[in-house]
Amino acid sequence: MNTVKVARNTLILPLIARSIETDWSFGVAGSFTFRFNRTDTVTRTSNTQALALYSLRQQFIAAINGTIYFPGERYILSHQLSYSNFPDKFWGLGKEAPDKNEEAYTFQQYYVYLHFQRKLQNRIFVGLLYEYQRLLNVNYTSGGLFDQFNVRGRLPYHISGAGLSLTYDSRNNAFAPDRGGFLQIYFNHFSPAFGSDFRYTNYVADFRRFLRIYREQVLAIQAYAYFNSGAVPLRSFASFGGSNSMRGFYDGRYRSKNQVVVQAEYRIPLFWRLGAVGFAGIGNVGSHVSDLNFDELKYSFGGGLRLSLNRKERLNLRVDYGWGIGQSVSNGLYFQLGEAF
Repeated sequence: MNTVKVARNTLILPLIARSIETDWSFGVAGSFTFRFNRTDTVTRTSNTQALALYSLRQQFIAAINGTIYFPGERYILSHQLSYSNFPDKFWGLGKEAPDKNEEAYTFQQYYVYLHFQRKLQNRIFVGLLYEYQRLLNVNYTSGGLFDQFNVRGRLPYHISGAGLSLTYDSRNNAFAPDRGGFLQIYFNHFSPAFGSDFRYTNYVADFRRFLRIYREQVLAIQAYAYFNSGAVPLRSFASFGGSNSMRGFYDGRYRSKNQVVVQAEYRIPLFWRLGAVGFAGIGNVGSHVSDLNFDELKYSFGGGLRLSLNRKERLNLRVDYGWGIGQSVSNGLYFQLGEAF
């Protein structure tokens, strides 16, 4: 009888994080990486990360997420489970959302995302998605922006939807690839037939390319498009900005049905476990696809440092500072686990 030799690596550490949305937050994070077979050089390393964070803005987040690569990468399972209790901000809907519109609200949310993929042929996968979200205890200013824009989902709701995906993935690493590409297109349909309070469809195209330019220096490029049709609720609108996309903008600084973002990052190793990056991005949002044009275009740029926590698996702690230029200028510091994309 053949026995499967599983290679495991577990990292648990106290975590201090920061973003524009949370300010400083404190908690604990764990990273579990493993291979089903030590001698399998084809299959990438599987990973599961868990964290619990409480911020200075009285926000609490608990999440488990990761990707499991089964032997030979015949199957791939991506998963995300989370709970958030989150004071947040809202500026309205659309590409024109002045700073003066800023309005506070809070919400509690449970979220489940599962993506199961099966290999069709080398590097090509077909997948099935499921997404569930339950929003409860939404507190906002009566008569304010939520009522003025008649925002769906300003009252407690839940959504449930399923969809299909097609993926080409030649990246050589799960955390910080330096070669290969990634192209994924998928749709997710939410309907009362699945138990959803709203009927709408989400379409996403995500392209990434990783190029080794000189020695171990890497140019990473991403083009991301997010579209919606139907009765879209609050937390399913395209959310512009954040720690992974258009850094420098508050996550949700602009919200609308549709979004397109293109960003690039240049990664340079320095010495010991340290590295540096520079990044820039451009993008926009709009209620209709035709609104995704050069009017009120948004820009992002910045730089940061990397500290390798696990050299073999390329798991990095990142510190970034970004500027966002739209109708006004915003900026912020990010202190996160893992690369932006």
